[in-house]
Amino acid sequence: MDIGKVLRDVEGGHCLSEEEASGLLKVRGREVFGILSAADIIREERAGPVVTYVRNQNIHVTNICKNLCGFCGFGRKEEDEGAFCDDTDTIQRKVALAISRNVTEICLLSGVHPRFTMQTYEDILLTVRRAAPAVHIHAFSPDEVMHAARQSDITTREVLERMKSAGLSSLQGTAAEILADHVRSVICPRKVSAEEWVGIIREAHRMGIPTTATIMYGTCESEQDRVRHLALLREIQDETGGFTELVPLSYVFQNTQLYRNGIAGPGASGREDLLLTAVSRLFLYNFRNIQVSWGKLGIKLGQLALLSGANDLAGTMFSDDVSGDAGAAGADYLDPSMMD
Repeated sequence: MDIGKVLRDVEGGHCLSEEEASGLLKVRGREVFGILSAADIIREERAGPVVTYVRNQNIHVTNICKNLCGFCGFGRKEEDEGAFCDDTDTIQRKVALAISRNVTEICLLSGVHPRFTMQTYEDILLTVRRAAPAVHIHAFSPDEVMHAARQSDITTREVLERMKSAGLSSLQGTAAEILADHVRSVICPRKVSAEEWVGIIREAHRMGIPTTATIMYGTCESEQDRVRHLALLREIQDETGGFTELVPLSYVFQNTQLYRNGIAGPGASGREDLLLTAVSRLFLYNFRNIQVSWGKLGIKLGQLALLSGANDLAGTMFSDDVSGDAGAAGADYLDPSMMD
């Protein structure tokens, strides 16, 4: 593959094929810098020169989870030491703390509790909305939508309708990991299938509920798997326009069973991190925003990602036990003064 020609073609408006994108993800040596530079040029055309972020706070309602995925160090069984599930008073206190920090968004980021029903999710949303009527509530994944539907014997559309009525502003595009079932059967066998994830996301978009899109890479998937995932996102965005941004999530390996059991290596390299950002920018012609997950990449590599096609620095977060429990250091808070 003539990398220079492919990059010139993309800058001229060419839509990258999956084969071309896979080839770019495999590049090593100094040609990597040409790919990053091309992505930076495209970023400026599509998103402009401003780096965005949101003043938000993660609220972890529970770490008890039915899935216990091999890449996660956060989830617990109910009987495990350190397992927790917040009651209404505790959620209200966490929301009050978030409001005192002048956040504009609250992100509910938790395990998928095996005993939660639709009523549970509805009650959580109503509690947050009553305590923070003006705040954007970004919450719940397609896996949680499916879990609520199964637990309460209703459709996923009914779940989404009730969540929206209770105060949901946008749905999380998490639980996607890699949208290839041969990978999911290894890293997250208890989660929704790739087809189910895609179906719920499309359903949310058709109902006017925007979502993020995520890709969690660096476990045991191939470059082709990563690009097929991006291709599915591109197809959905062409159809619905409902994705607000792509959030690449680099696998944090230190405290995970996949790594300890020798199923996955020590995550993606810095080269892979930057290429995933850059190729996503080049491939996803219909996405304006590509985010930097600074809690997973670290501040310095995150700065380089902003020169490699990304334009969004996520949020202040104040707490990210999911990344921290997996082994990421310093993933809890980034002061806006440091983002300058």
